[in-house]
Amino acid sequence: MALIVQKYGGTSVGTVERIQAVAQRVCRTVREGNAVVVVVSAMGKTTDTLVNLAREISPNPSRREMDMLLSTGEQVSIALLSMALQEQGQAAISLTGAQVGIVTEAEHSRARILEIKPDRLSQHLEEGKVVVVAGFQGISSLGQWEITTLGRGGSDTSAVALAAALKADCCEIYTDVPGILTTDPRLVPEAQLMAEITCDEMLELASLGAKVLHPRAVEIARNYGITLVVRSSWSDEPGTKVLAPPPQPRSLVGLEITKAVDGVALDADQAKVALLRVPDRPGVAAKLFREIARQSVDVDLIIQSIHEGNSNDIAFTVVKPALTKAEAVAQAIAPALRSHPNHTEEAEILVEKRIAKIAIAGAGMIGRPGIAAKIFRTLAEAGVNIEMISTSEVKVSCVIEEQDADRAIRLLAEAFGISSSVIQSGQRNEQLPAVRGVALDQHQAQIALRHVPDRPGMAAQIFTALADQNISVDMIIQSQRCRIVQDTPCRDIAFTVAQADLATAQGVLEPLAQSLGSGAVDVNADIAKVSIVGAGMVGQPGVAAQFFEALAQASINIEMIATSDIKISCVVPQAQGVQALKVVHEAFGLAGQTAITVPA
Repeated sequence: MALIVQKYGGTSVGTVERIQAVAQRVCRTVREGNAVVVVVSAMGKTTDTLVNLAREISPNPSRREMDMLLSTGEQVSIALLSMALQEQGQAAISLTGAQVGIVTEAEHSRARILEIKPDRLSQHLEEGKVVVVAGFQGISSLGQWEITTLGRGGSDTSAVALAAALKADCCEIYTDVPGILTTDPRLVPEAQLMAEITCDEMLELASLGAKVLHPRAVEIARNYGITLVVRSSWSDEPGTKVLAPPPQPRSLVGLEITKAVDGVALDADQAKVALLRVPDRPGVAAKLFREIARQSVDVDLIIQSIHEGNSNDIAFTVVKPALTKAEAVAQAIAPALRSHPNHTEEAEILVEKRIAKIAIAGAGMIGRPGIAAKIFRTLAEAGVNIEMISTSEVKVSCVIEEQDADRAIRLLAEAFGISSSVIQSGQRNEQLPAVRGVALDQHQAQIALRHVPDRPGMAAQIFTALADQNISVDMIIQSQRCRIVQDTPCRDIAFTVAQADLATAQGVLEPLAQSLGSGAVDVNADIAKVSIVGAGMVGQPGVAAQFFEALAQASINIEMIATSDIKISCVVPQAQGVQALKVVHEAFGLAGQTAITVPA
């Protein structure tokens, strides 16, 4: 007999008829020989209604009282669903988060789960009952017994955490879409359903899947080896399976208080090629990486910094045995890049052989400000200068001098409490598709600090100041071009933040730039970030070139590039964001034959 946890969202239990339909599905699962735990959200727009009621009473209600209020929404759902199950002859009992033993931090409206004590739940399962649990809520520890809510993604988080505590065979997430799609079907109706996706890919596509499956839930599934299945409440289609790595021994105490970083990596077999002052126009990156792919050279990190005037810098790393080919391509293509009437600068090629790439990785990095700042601060305190930075949702990579590599990796392992100082990264997997999905984020803004002194500690100060304001940073790029400003070598540092954080970030950075002796703080809110993700892109030359070529053919200029092992992201003008998503999705053959309709 299998133990299955099923989670149903608000639309799935939005009416009496839908609750009865859910009860029928649950009963069918039991009849197939399974024990079932059901986690449900509040009915339909109940939470919105409760929030509006609170605002009619107070413009700024206390978070404690909001938790007390909002937790009632799920209690309605679980009681009604239990009644519906009982009417169909299935023994069932409803339990709140507190009754089921979900113990959380004493943080109202955004608590994380500390542990689950499932004794009562297990007893009811042994008695043959379906246990219907209120999602999104728990109870604080230390004898306070305060009702808490888990914030965004709370019901998904409750379900997967229960699956981990019970060692369930599967956790099924029922929603109003048929599963995880290759992109947002509201923008690209030809988006197709994925049969499966890895947890790592799902985390990198957090912006794509946030409305379907919250990253917190994926993180727990990844940490505890829980297989997730995302399915539609309205059909019996199989949905999308989210594949977790094999489970490792891990305590259930501190369930969501896991380390943000679970590995550090070192790759000393790297060399860097940088092209400085290349034209800032569509097609330049495509031309460069198309020629590199023709030489069967696999590129690792790629960065393109923000433009100055009408030129950009592009840098990339390759394994040292491939350096000769990569350098030859750069030398051959540089003259062609200059052949433009508005571009008269000489492109310069820099090659560095004595470098190493270090990286930190962890599913818990999403939504936790300060991780990048910590890596930069650790390196700065050791006097290690950073030559390249590239980031993704779950990874930060830095290129440093080869002579500093062993010391840097040891210090990072100590700083993040990692017992093993090396993780496996960049492993080729030919069985997985090169590109699994395409994501678009239209809610970011770009910030650039010009002429930052090129010495250890600058990046640490910048990103620590942002983290202190609880501002999460996404793409981070450090320019390759070094300028002498008042006898001091300087570089530009650019990054993206949520548009909602832009004003706060600007207010922090402008006085900081003055104290650092930097230049202007430039801001651009009219950007979009388009990304491709696929665990199979490692070791497959030409994926980046195909991405850049699709944008070039649509005359879409690339303003920034950043990469990780399984993700490539480009910043493009916001007005062309949706077009960029469409042409890239089509370029990688991800379109299906049938349009998928998603409820508003």
